[in-house]
Amino acid sequence: MSLLPALPTGRTVRGKVVLITGAARGIGAGLAERLAADGAKVALVGLERDEQQRVADRIGTAARAWEADVTDWAALERAVDGVVDHFGGIDIVIANAGIATTGFVRSVDPEAFERVLEVDLLGVWRTFRVTLPHVVARKGYLLAISSLAAITHAPGMANYAAAKAGVEAFCNSLRAEVAHLGVRVGVAHPTWIRTDLVESADAHPVFGRLRGSMPGPLGRTYPLGVALDCLQAGVRRRARTIHVPRWVGALKLVRAFLPPIVELGSRSRVPAADRAALADIERRGAREAAVTGHGGRAATGGR
Repeated sequence: MSLLPALPTGRTVRGKVVLITGAARGIGAGLAERLAADGAKVALVGLERDEQQRVADRIGTAARAWEADVTDWAALERAVDGVVDHFGGIDIVIANAGIATTGFVRSVDPEAFERVLEVDLLGVWRTFRVTLPHVVARKGYLLAISSLAAITHAPGMANYAAAKAGVEAFCNSLRAEVAHLGVRVGVAHPTWIRTDLVESADAHPVFGRLRGSMPGPLGRTYPLGVALDCLQAGVRRRARTIHVPRWVGALKLVRAFLPPIVELGSRSRVPAADRAALADIERRGAREAAVTGHGGRAATGGR
């Protein structure tokens, strides 16, 4: 049996304006291309201006890029105003911008740690708050990209897990608040997907090995296309939840039992990783040892 959902029939994004944050690469860029091929007009919003422009150029006239930090109210408002002026409104918003760090709470660089919470959680709130009047006007759809990390809380990922769990909770509350306005709210939970963020984390001299020791499907990395298939289908049907792949949804049914299991499995691995993390920080510095991926470097640059 396939793990991927069949694309729904009778539903379309044709002619809809879709705003996607974090669209320079990975899931954001791929989803922009998929939805544009479906007939949508796509607005790419994020920090990596040149990369986003290359994505927009590949798509053609149906796409345009705006530079904005999702934690900056004024920059977001300028970008959203630009999208509305150019495309005439906004139907769908996909809050995809996200970064990650590696590190244990007792030794990770504090600013890098907090930046993940700012981008991955507060960035979703700010993106939705600024775009919501336009989405309400068109009875549209809001989708936030959470993670498997919202369900399984692994060592070395405290900030990322907290942010992504917060995104899920935020969307659950928001969904009840805006249903009477005709707006639907979805949350997506991808597992490890082969993107710049995951590949950069896997290359880390300490935490790559720790991540690689996760058992069974929890440690498997899936091709980007798996995530894009699920997300494209979910956006088409304005789904409440999107699990990438489907087995992630089953974990929600047993999530109360997962923390003790993670703790038990970590007992033999974390002590050595803790010592190695301290040595890595001593060698490279706390900031360099923490930041992963191009997006993470863009979001923490100059801070």
